[in-house]
Amino acid sequence: MGKKTALTFYGGVNEIGGNKILLEDGEVRIFLDFGQSFSMGADYFTGWLAPRAINGLGDYFEFNLLPKMKGVYSKEQLTERFKHLFCARPEINAVFLSHAHIDHIGQIMFLSEKIPIHCGYGTKIFLESMEETSPVDFGNHPYERFRTGHEIGVAQLVVEPIHVDHSIPASYGFIIHTSEGAIVYTGDLRAHGPRKEMTEEFVEEACGADPVAMITEGTRMGETRRRRNYSESKVKELGDQIVSSTDKIVFATHYGRDTDRFRTFYEIAKDNGRKLVISPKTAHLLSRLVEDKHLRLPDPMKDEDIRVYYKRKRTGSFQEKDYYIWEREFMDKMVTHEFVHEHQGEIVMDLDFYQFAELVDIKPDPGSHFIHSMSEPFSEEDIEDEVMHNWLNHFKIVFHQLHASGHLNREQIIDVINRVKPRKIFPIHTESPQQFKATSDRVHQVNYGRKCII
Repeated sequence: MGKKTALTFYGGVNEIGGNKILLEDGEVRIFLDFGQSFSMGADYFTGWLAPRAINGLGDYFEFNLLPKMKGVYSKEQLTERFKHLFCARPEINAVFLSHAHIDHIGQIMFLSEKIPIHCGYGTKIFLESMEETSPVDFGNHPYERFRTGHEIGVAQLVVEPIHVDHSIPASYGFIIHTSEGAIVYTGDLRAHGPRKEMTEEFVEEACGADPVAMITEGTRMGETRRRRNYSESKVKELGDQIVSSTDKIVFATHYGRDTDRFRTFYEIAKDNGRKLVISPKTAHLLSRLVEDKHLRLPDPMKDEDIRVYYKRKRTGSFQEKDYYIWEREFMDKMVTHEFVHEHQGEIVMDLDFYQFAELVDIKPDPGSHFIHSMSEPFSEEDIEDEVMHNWLNHFKIVFHQLHASGHLNREQIIDVINRVKPRKIFPIHTESPQQFKATSDRVHQVNYGRKCII
């Protein structure tokens, strides 16, 4: 049995995110993604109660947050109790990352640094920026970068990465050619974004591969539509209506690595003769992503329509020594709360939920606007949502919800499955795997840690 082609799922099972898919073909073993679950042991850890670094991976193993697998993890991560899991020569040949969201990359830091990691060019830039601006270290792995059209050989396996449209650039699906035939892995994808043709190209290639199996995401398979999901172009249209109809400041929040959403608000601001004010972390990311000409993003240091907001730190007087070295790079474009307050009608400003305290200093005029351009992780029941509205109500700010999802809806998922016609379907990255059963008799139940022979 060990010599056959098989899939084992160690994440993304009955949950959205946390993908860890072990693919075995004879003696070859690769992981498709190695992400961190959104809940990440929420039954046992919360807030300051977190897995202890001093115990290596021991706390993770205790609560089954990582698979106890031999030849996967770095020696430094294993306490004496788990030293038997270490192998000088790893038993995993490679890891392939579909994109740079934490639920797909967040636990590569635990892997042996001898394991090669394959990822898109843009994904590597995201990893480097995150390491420089956050207290995270993904490890000194050998990285191999790819683009669509590349074919990566791992012993007898051949992996084809093909771009897809998602809410972060450099997102890919994979077609893996095994001894039993092609296996398709969708990663995360959508068909209503500005680069929807990329998803179509992936689906067409998947159709031509005549796959024996398809691993498909199902984020929105059982969606209850409490909040409308628009196309990216519709977000821009409605956002432009809000900005063009007011002489007040407009705040917006969206995922920091969603460059499509960044570009949407950048263009809205520019079209209305306003400056876009962003955080130093966003400026840092943009300054690195401009290296990838495929993304066509503005350079925050050169673009006159971009300013960088600096909040008060340490001395409170905006001295260079108050800020991290990476933050100092953009101080020539610095604006403060005083500038924003005095130029409210000339600005669209990125305002992350966790930076709401800046409103106390900015003192926005009553009737200002806030565009909430994300749905997850907020929901009507979340305490963050209630707190957010308390702040907005306090400052008499008008709330707008404009979101374009990063995922296919139910009808689109079914359409992709019907077009690709895989012989076996494995639904992951979904809280509603049972919804797939009603669509096809080729759907196989996915259980955590159980090997599925292809």
